Order: sequence, then structure tokens, then C-alpha cells
Amino acid sequence: MPLQTTEWATVTTWARDFLLQTPDPHSALDLAGFPRDFVAALPLTARPDRNATALVHASRRTITAQVALLEALLRSGLRDLEESHRAAEYLARLREDERLHRSRDVFRTTVLRNGTEVFLDREGLRESLRSFIGDAHTAVLVVDGEPDSGRSYTYTFIRHLAQHHGFRPARVVLDQTSTAGRVVRRLAAFVTDPRAGTLLAPAPAPGGTGLNDPLPSLDDTAHEVVRQATGSEDVFWFVLDDCDRLDPASDVWELIGQLARAVYAFEGTHRAQAPRLVLLGYSETARPLPYELRGSVVRDRSHPARPADLRAFFERYFREEPPARLAGLADGEREPALAELVDVAVEEVLAAVGDPHPAAAPAGGESYMRRLCTAAEGAVRVYRAL
Repeated sequence: MPLQTTEWATVTTWARDFLLQTPDPHSALDLAGFPRDFVAALPLTARPDRNATALVHASRRTITAQVALLEALLRSGLRDLEESHRAAEYLARLREDERLHRSRDVFRTTVLRNGTEVFLDREGLRESLRSFIGDAHTAVLVVDGEPDSGRSYTYTFIRHLAQHHGFRPARVVLDQTSTAGRVVRRLAAFVTDPRAGTLLAPAPAPGGTGLNDPLPSLDDTAHEVVRQATGSEDVFWFVLDDCDRLDPASDVWELIGQLARAVYAFEGTHRAQAPRLVLLGYSETARPLPYELRGSVVRDRSHPARPADLRAFFERYFREEPPARLAGLADGEREPALAELVDVAVEEVLAAVGDPHPAAAPAGGESYMRRLCTAAEGAVRVYRAL
């Protein structure tokens, strides 16, 4: 399964210490078994730490390259150290991820990160994302739905698909205090340094020379951040979450329209590298997107998972990952036993979650969908141990 940010930081340290402590990094990586065109494209310098960051950053674009990096590390001096056990565990997880990518339809995956993060229902979303990724002429994905219905939950699945389809999601969570300046600074920071992760560190807006410079026009600003993203080695998805929490008078609404125009314009000329825009919680009553995008928008509507959706999840999960207790059963016994497991799992999860009505949630507590996912993940952990 995919490695976490802290685990990739460890891999970067290994790459620096065991592959790049040399005045000739290109030759060292050639000898380590990396493809020559891959090595030639790396911006290598005399700094091992920067070279390691560049190597890991480039390797993370595809699962195959991630596997190749860990294999190279385990052929290096790392293989003789205690840390090799951890590297071997990372490699095993990545190989399993590569196997799943090749053998399964990743749009139908039910259990995501580390084998424990569940993604319930959303059959429409799965197909919407399949269409969005498969059609290079689409530029914007809009997800609508009632509050607490799982709109932000979409981001969980987008991160899963990013691992398999080679793009990088850059997410900004909006609220009533959000401004166009803050949003674009966070997007620009992420494009400039993808390691920024959650986009918490502000950066000067594109075209500015300092923090006190006036913000350029929204049109110029949106165009510039999209241009920077298009010129990056990575393919970015700009994800704006909780759009419905924006103040009606916020200038972020105007920025969203300008970002949509910019990604649409760059899609026409730089189809492979142009970023895409994802709007979560962007309701039908919100400010309309620019008219010229009408043929480039994919739409989906979320709703809370129902008991039938939960049942379908466990039926699929137990068929894909049957507990060991079912392995020794005869064919005529396996189906009734599986049906019983599904019944018990559904009952336990619904009992743990309680009343689905939003008013029943504790004040300040988690939404029904989050409680449902947490309970389902607990059930998966239990049944994996059987």
C-alpha cells in the first residue's frame, strides 16, 4: 500500500546516504540500475540532499518507479544494515500496490490506504472520476450534496487514484474567512514545493515581489498559478473543499471562476500537463461557472451511505479478501458463512454508529458519514484478524 509522508522522508534519507554520496550522481544512479533517460531528466547537482529529494520526487510519479527505487536501495549498502528490514517492508507494500493496480480496477477499490481506510458506496462518483480521468478534454469536477453527506470524503478517493494515475492533488479547505489571496498563495506554494503537503505555509502570490505587494488582478493571478502548475513536472489537481462555507460576498467565488477559465484554456494547449480543478460542496445554487466550460465539467452528487450500501461494501470486501476462517469450508458452506459474516458486520457497524439523523450527532462531534466510516474500518480490522 502507499507509503506515508514520513516514510517517504525516511526513503529520501536512505537515497542520500546510500545512493548519492558521490561527486558523480548521474553515474552512481546509472550503476544502481535506474533507466538512463530517467537519470538524465533529474536536476542533479553537487548537493546529495537535494539530489535525494529530486530522485524521490521523480520516483513517486508512478508505482513502478517507486518499486524500482526501493529495489535499488536494497541492492545498495543499506542491505547490510538493520534498516534493511524496514526498507524490505516498504518494498513489499509497494509491490502489493503495484499488483493491485495491474490486477484490479482501482475505481472499484473498497479498502484504500494501508488496507484499513474504507470507501463506502459512491458508485456514481467512481464512474464520474473514471470519466474525468479518461477524458482529457474535461477540466473541472464538481461534487454537490447536502452537508455531512460525504462531499469532502471524495478527497479520500482522489488521493487513492492519484497513486495509480500519476497526478498530485493540492487541497485547500475553505471557510468564511477565506480570501482569494490566501487561496492562491497556498496553491502557488504547493506548486512551487509539492512537499508543502497541506498548504499551510503562505507564499507570495504569483507576480508579487513581497508580502506587502498588492495582489494582481484575479485573472492574472489565476492564469499565473495555472501556468506554473502546467510547467511543473507533475500534473496537479487543485481541490477546493467546503465551497459552500464561503461567505456569499467572498472574492474566492471570482477566483474560482478565473481558475476554471485558466485550467480550461491550458487544457486546450497543454492537455497532458494542465492542472484540473475539483470543487467539493459547490452547489447548484452557487455562482455559475463560466459558460464556455459547459462541455468540460463533470458533476457528481453525494449522499450519506445507506444500510444497503454498507451491506454491498461488506459483500464485496469479504469476496475480495475472505477471512481465513472461510478458506477451509466446502463450496456449499462458504456462501452461507459469508452471508452470515456480512449480516453480523452490518449489524455491528450500524449499532456502533447510532441514529443517522444529523440532530442525533453529539454537539461538535463527527458527522454520520465519518462515524460510519470509522466503525466500518474497525470492523475491517477485526475481520482481517480472523
